[in-house]
Amino acid sequence: MTQNTDQTNVISPGATIGILGGGQLGRMMTIAAKHMGYRVQIYSNVKNSPAGQVADAETQGSFDDLAAIKNFANSVDVVTIETENIPTECFDTVSRCRPSFPGIKTLEVCQNRSREKQFLADNNIPTAKFKIVQSEDELRAACQEIMPGVLKTTTGGYDGKGQFVVQSPNDVETAWKELKAEEAILEEWIEYDFEFSIVGVRSSDGSMDAYPSIRNEHENGILDVSISPSGLATEINSTAAELTHKIMNELGSVGVLTVEFFFRGGEVLVNEMAPRPHNSGHLTIEGHVTNQFEQHVRAVCGIALGSTQQLQAVAMANLLGNEWSDGEPKWHQALSLPETKLHLYGKVEPKLNRKMGHLTSFADDPEQAKQQVLAARKLLTACTSNELLSSGKSD
Repeated sequence: MTQNTDQTNVISPGATIGILGGGQLGRMMTIAAKHMGYRVQIYSNVKNSPAGQVADAETQGSFDDLAAIKNFANSVDVVTIETENIPTECFDTVSRCRPSFPGIKTLEVCQNRSREKQFLADNNIPTAKFKIVQSEDELRAACQEIMPGVLKTTTGGYDGKGQFVVQSPNDVETAWKELKAEEAILEEWIEYDFEFSIVGVRSSDGSMDAYPSIRNEHENGILDVSISPSGLATEINSTAAELTHKIMNELGSVGVLTVEFFFRGGEVLVNEMAPRPHNSGHLTIEGHVTNQFEQHVRAVCGIALGSTQQLQAVAMANLLGNEWSDGEPKWHQALSLPETKLHLYGKVEPKLNRKMGHLTSFADDPEQAKQQVLAARKLLTACTSNELLSSGKSD
């Protein structure tokens, strides 16, 4: 860790933090901030947002309503984001009123895949080969160099959305029509050994740190399970942390910034970046001295960063709306495992593939933690022997 103890521009507990966005990341950020004695106001485009439920106040409005955004900014002491999908005009408006983080450059780069990949290439950061395309003809030409590939929208895509695998020239026409975008990026298909993430943090004074690498497993393009320690060799972990620090420095980013990596045959490739706390970092709540949400608050408020030391092996499993397909999950069954922790996000309506919460479990080693958290999730929909008898079913 690099640390600076200069007290210039410190925003002390008791002040009000404004958060643009009202999702689950904002919710957990708010909880961390309130533990530290801050007040929190949320600006959300939906009513009764997950973050708004636990904040001191919530303003509902459009991110395009710059007058309302300005009023919001003037009512708080510092502003941050919980999603990169904030219009740059909105962020620029709040930046003119109050200290605002992670910074306009970070937001502009991370909310657009084309700009993100070009930034990585310009800074000699290893990534998959890519081509930016603006028409079907350009895509067809790009496929001469990159095949197979993944065609992605430049904005708005997440959890596997806005993506189309191009395996042969025969897929080009369908892929372009399916994507329905004026600009896209074709990325090389990577046969990787596994995926992992580095949750980094940088303060306004340049202090930086990073959590140990987190191994990630996906299902249908959505993060399913995260495990730490990741099992990566020390030198690989150090390389990834150094690349994360380089990215944060080049962007001048303030707050938590997460970098997702592919590990392939001894090398690491940057896949994507997120200028905020990350789904894979939720396990830091139980697993580390300072969790990613408190760390983000510390960074944007100019307070010395907390320790990223890991306390125990830990694993996290996402809870999607799918778990509600047969009715309310059996929370008592999952929580009968004493190592299990439950986090629900306050979302009223479960939907297919919608992130509703997560479970974490800790153990002596990461594989044991993984098996425990998967067992806990399975119990959410498991029938008891009494239920099987009453339904007339049997093994």
